[in-house]
Amino acid sequence: MEKLIKLKTLNCHITCKICRGYLVDATTVTECLHTFCKSCLVKHLEENNSCPTCQIVIHQSHPLQYISFDRTMQDIVFKLVPGLQLDEIKREREFYRIRGLPYPKEVPAGTEIDDDKTAQDQAAADSDYHRTDEQVNIGLECVASHLKSLKKKFLRVSSQATITHLKKFIAVKVLDGSDKYRDIDILCNDELLGKDHTLKFVYVTRWRFREPPLKLQYRPKFDL
Repeated sequence: MEKLIKLKTLNCHITCKICRGYLVDATTVTECLHTFCKSCLVKHLEENNSCPTCQIVIHQSHPLQYISFDRTMQDIVFKLVPGLQLDEIKREREFYRIRGLPYPKEVPAGTEIDDDKTAQDQAAADSDYHRTDEQVNIGLECVASHLKSLKKKFLRVSSQATITHLKKFIAVKVLDGSDKYRDIDILCNDELLGKDHTLKFVYVTRWRFREPPLKLQYRPKFDL
């Protein structure tokens, strides 16, 4: 016999300790594995370099490099909390509407958000992450004379793609094998980027007030 579990018994595991709400863009501190909403954690780390829960020092000078998007946790939260994912999408659309900006996520025809749809229906419509994710325009420049440059330097990719994804792409193009991605470093404004950073996170924290595309540099790791 299946035993029903009340959602409130799980709240302590799926809520942000900063805003006390359900996790949105769940982001985990790699040093201690405590998880928060990304926006809450980034704001906290603008003035502090320690974890809001356990107070461990994440990094003395660059704590933002030691946090990463936790897709598994976010998927769990959306599945456990009815309507949360749909509500977040509506808030995003309203945010851009009020500011007179186009909604950046490409929604295929026939999948417009409808108040009559259930959260499960919308989740199914949004299951193709590559088509519905917010997109980021990036430019990749080689900063090592002995490493060949990409033939196509400008890309348009999902904002949820990580630096590791870019490393593998570059490794295939210039090192002839994705398994060599660990030999590549990627930088923004001459600052080394963490392997788990999403492109949206990099754009918001390193390129917020600049014109697109997001400009990144790559070089062999052994140049360090």
